[in-house]
Amino acid sequence: MIILKSPREIEEMKPASQIVADCYREVAKLIGPGITTREINDFVARHITKLGGKQFTKGYNGFPAETCISVNDVVAHGIPSNQALMDGDLLKLDIVVEYGGWFGDSCWCYAVGNIRPEAQKLMKVTKECLDLGIARALPGGRLGDITSAIQQHAESNGFSVVRDLLAHGIGRSLHEEPSYEHIGVAGKGIRLKEGMVFTIEPMINQGTFRITIDDDQWTARTADGKLSAQYEHTIAVTSDGPLILTAQ
Repeated sequence: MIILKSPREIEEMKPASQIVADCYREVAKLIGPGITTREINDFVARHITKLGGKQFTKGYNGFPAETCISVNDVVAHGIPSNQALMDGDLLKLDIVVEYGGWFGDSCWCYAVGNIRPEAQKLMKVTKECLDLGIARALPGGRLGDITSAIQQHAESNGFSVVRDLLAHGIGRSLHEEPSYEHIGVAGKGIRLKEGMVFTIEPMINQGTFRITIDDDQWTARTADGKLSAQYEHTIAVTSDGPLILTAQ
């Protein structure tokens, strides 16, 4: 069942999402060659607490850290470690915050130092996929309007869209309905209604869309070892158009 939010409830969701956004603004100043993903994770954890939020990721189904940090061929759910980032790495940082009983969720992609042109293109196209999807989150539309725009843009640029990891509704729970892939056909899928709140989070790969899972049962990698990028926002469908709750 899809839980529609009232305008008041959408307002109540904003603080959690804005704590997430503030974490990105601050952590961007730290990301560069030499810093470890554990140091990034620990900074974000402290910043969430400083702003009055609660981290949710650590302990969720046994996940061992407050953020997911995925580097290069890791698509998602990367576990922070003491390994230092290197010049040319592609970093994805996924942050979830709970505040006042509501959740905010976002992922952002960062270039570490100087990245290769093909990695720059992957980042650019992935962000464009997110923006194209958000622009179609309109009352009366269909979910396929969002997913088809993402798929067409990624594939027209020679990239692929991950199928096995899903976007989701969000509210008083991190994962609500709908759960959906970022592929589809325009005019198909569930009808978009005012008050729906969900993530749009395309994961775009250089090569195959297929992924593998490491022995830790969390780390998802591209099956061919090529790069993956991701951007994610929590958005609300409103009468005035899509509202980006996690806007930075």
